Amino acid sequence: MTAHRITSVEELYKVYKQPAERAVQKELPKLDRHFRNFIALSPFLVLSTDGGDGTADASPRGDAPGFVSVLDDNTLALPDRPGNNRLDSLINIVRNPAVGMIFLVPGINETLRINGTASISLDPDLMQAHAVDGKLPRSILLVTVTSAYMHCAKALIRSKLWDPARQVERSAFPTLGQVLADQIAGMDAEQSDAYLEIAYKENLY
Repeated sequence: MTAHRITSVEELYKVYKQPAERAVQKELPKLDRHFRNFIALSPFLVLSTDGGDGTADASPRGDAPGFVSVLDDNTLALPDRPGNNRLDSLINIVRNPAVGMIFLVPGINETLRINGTASISLDPDLMQAHAVDGKLPRSILLVTVTSAYMHCAKALIRSKLWDPARQVERSAFPTLGQVLADQIAGMDAEQSDAYLEIAYKENLY
């Protein structure tokens, strides 16, 4: 199998075409009005980070539309809500500030891709500005945008992500409690699901 692996950029472009001029020109070094509008509509993004040691991570982030604030043409503020405290993304950012983000808007097949660098802030004004029902985020991720562009709709068209007819029945996959019970010795599925149900209701913020 190793004989068929691509190991250089030159080899890549023997398989793939050069990008169209439009695909290169669409990348901007800052947030324009269209990017700002998309971010304001978005309730969900995927945050990618790099530990700088050959490891990488991708983490889902979601809240009410517009939960990510645009502070200026090159700065975003992303509140960090309670989670599992693994802190994979935040630890990576402490080690290596490079980040990537993909914003999604339900019903829109195009996505917004943003690359930049990030830092972790405990600024009290920013924390208060992102409070929900009086509950502050754990921290604020400040992202300095270095590039941003709209990504075409092909992936979401192929996946039919927003098509209600393609929604999977919940019974098609075990509950998280059952998955954990199968993976961790001594874990009880029903207790895990009961714990998660409380966490989902009471600890979102």
